[in-house]
Amino acid sequence: MKKLFAVLMFALLPTLSFANAEGPELEKVDIDVSDKAAMQDGARTFANYCMGCHSAKFQRYERVADDLGIPHDLMQEKLIFTGAKIGDHMSIGMQPSDAKAWFGAAPPDLTLVARVRGTDWLYSYLRSFYEDPTRPWGVNNTIFPNVGMPNVLVGLQGRQVIGCKQVQVVEGGKKQYDPLTGTPLTHEACDQLTVLPKTGALNEEQFDEKVKNLVTFLAYSANPVKLEHQRIGTYVLLYLAFFFVFAYLLKREYWKDVH
Repeated sequence: MKKLFAVLMFALLPTLSFANAEGPELEKVDIDVSDKAAMQDGARTFANYCMGCHSAKFQRYERVADDLGIPHDLMQEKLIFTGAKIGDHMSIGMQPSDAKAWFGAAPPDLTLVARVRGTDWLYSYLRSFYEDPTRPWGVNNTIFPNVGMPNVLVGLQGRQVIGCKQVQVVEGGKKQYDPLTGTPLTHEACDQLTVLPKTGALNEEQFDEKVKNLVTFLAYSANPVKLEHQRIGTYVLLYLAFFFVFAYLLKREYWKDVH
């Protein structure tokens, strides 16, 4: 028994160490895969800014168009740039050998990235590029340090830099104030991201919404049948609840004469 316990503990050690590992703080994002307008905008952003390097080869253009309510002719005209047909997979023309030579590694397929990384990670990552002249593409990322890709959304977000500024002290999730004066307690933090004014096409709120819509599309792509599963699950639970009533009445009938 002791040996079995020891084996189980050793098996759990990697999981426990991963769970306790501290990573960068992620921004929370509320994703709604029933919002077709958001997913349509996200699909447009994905096709225009991401598919130069990243594929979504486990998805088909036709399935995306049908699920998101995009007419096939509009999908073909606005979101397919490779000459692919509406029924083809969302692949790219870049060869893995070329990608490895340019980026050091072939850019990953993004069909399932929302399952692998999570939506909070994706949302935080896409908003956290900053200028770093020491890197090959001139940018780095606070969520994924030493990232090997350019900031493809810089034209929308603007040039973002990292530096020091005064921020309010937060302990236990609560902002701290001076007990005598009531003024906020601050400290200097040197990992703060700032977008340089008038360097991007969108303001901060618009860019955050654009990134959220892109993440919503990626969340849909990772599990396009999620809503269908939820609908079926609701029917199953209702059936079980209905069946339980008759099962209970039947049980009570059988056992009423048992003392």
